[in-house]
Amino acid sequence: MPPLLEVDNLRTWFRTPAGPAKAVDGVSFSIDPGKTLAVVGESGCGKTVTALSILQLIPRPPGEFVSGAIRFDGVDLLKLPREELRAIRGGKIGMIFQEPGTSLNPVFTVGNQIAEAISLHRKVPRAALRAEVLNSLKAVRVSDPERRIDQYPHEMSGGMKQRVMIAMALSCNPRLLIADEPTTAVDVTIQARILDLLRQMQAERGMAILLITHDLGVVAELADDVVVMYAGQVIERASAQELFANPMHPYTRGLFASLPRIDRKERRLQAIEGSVPAATHFPQGCRFRERCPHAGPECSGEPPLLTLNDGHAVACWKHEELHVQPAAVGG
Repeated sequence: MPPLLEVDNLRTWFRTPAGPAKAVDGVSFSIDPGKTLAVVGESGCGKTVTALSILQLIPRPPGEFVSGAIRFDGVDLLKLPREELRAIRGGKIGMIFQEPGTSLNPVFTVGNQIAEAISLHRKVPRAALRAEVLNSLKAVRVSDPERRIDQYPHEMSGGMKQRVMIAMALSCNPRLLIADEPTTAVDVTIQARILDLLRQMQAERGMAILLITHDLGVVAELADDVVVMYAGQVIERASAQELFANPMHPYTRGLFASLPRIDRKERRLQAIEGSVPAATHFPQGCRFRERCPHAGPECSGEPPLLTLNDGHAVACWKHEELHVQPAAVGG
């Protein structure tokens, strides 16, 4: 079965006075129908820009698609006329945005906002629209939906607003759901409920999920496959099981080492020194080398993303050397 979504060598840059900001710089991955792909990395690595590029929600200018293709069900979205793209955006591809508090319109009730999404993509008679909105709210386990449908976003908690965002994204039965940090605005108990809800909705509807997150715990709960991004590039790609068992890139190993573990008593968590470089001033060669404890002279050249025999791909000149060293994987 061919992939539902293929991102091929995508470059999304932004024009700035300091030069082009290469937020996404040669990213490739694919998602099969019914599967979940997680894209992980620190803030500023290009995760959200990658997600917004799929639906062409990047403001142009200053943004521009320099090269690449985004094929959804075999059709390159970057070449579609705007009218055809609108039919796919919100219809066949739904999106949960990062901050529900700022993504929902404060001057309209949540029911009106979900109804607008349904009326744009489904031929539902006006008289039946309220019932469809109620069904959407019930599907995501919103308590007392008959009352919530007429509430404004400010009358709801963060967890309830997140459920409304999920209801809106799923109201048109999309084949692909893009979830950008779907649990950052909620506490741990609500996070568990949101993850259970996404897992259940996926099982019931057979949709694929592109999960954008920095939380490796969420990745362990939901993902089938994982892409690790750093400084606008994919630096490691593997199945979730393989990545957790055998992280190869020093950056990925650093992410795992920074996790607290219940089986160890440590005074301080390990940290990756430094920060992600500005997208206008990426270093030459390996973009992680200035923060990497294993960097050597060979790292002045840009490493290719090598796919190994088990399908595990890594962009590191020293992956064979590091492969024999145990990784501190969080439990």
